[in-house]
Amino acid sequence: MRKIIYTALTVLALASCQKKVEIKGEEKTESYAKFGDSISTDGAITSAELLTKYKTMKPTDTLTVKVAAKIVDVCQKKGCWMNLDLGEGKSAFVKFKDYGFFVPKNAGNSEAIVNGKAFVEVTSVADLKEYAKDAGKSKAAIDSIVAPETNYSFLADGVLIKK
Repeated sequence: MRKIIYTALTVLALASCQKKVEIKGEEKTESYAKFGDSISTDGAITSAELLTKYKTMKPTDTLTVKVAAKIVDVCQKKGCWMNLDLGEGKSAFVKFKDYGFFVPKNAGNSEAIVNGKAFVEVTSVADLKEYAKDAGKSKAAIDSIVAPETNYSFLADGVLIKK
């Protein structure tokens, strides 16, 4: 029964998320799948702008922001986290507010607009190994994780993924 309800809600969300853009007299429709809170595409900064902001932040800082970025990869167990490409070989690790929604496991390489709180955090070895396991990494790759990492993180309350 739960799967039927989730499927129905997903179909409704996909059908209702469309944005019309006028380009030189033409009308182009951009469609987005919505996850979490309802958000719009308006006011989103670029991933490069977010990276610049991250570079000035300390682990105790938090910034409320909306960013447009490419999804690098997604949790392959449930879709409960994703990584956004920030450029310069950097990424932001995104979790979802209150574990209240997930994104599709096949959303990698999609364009997304993500709204929420950006912050810098130190991730423990245990958490890094769990995330690597969720991402389907090899045992050797998981075993090679031996030190905590300082990461760019994001707690999203709403996500739009371009169809």
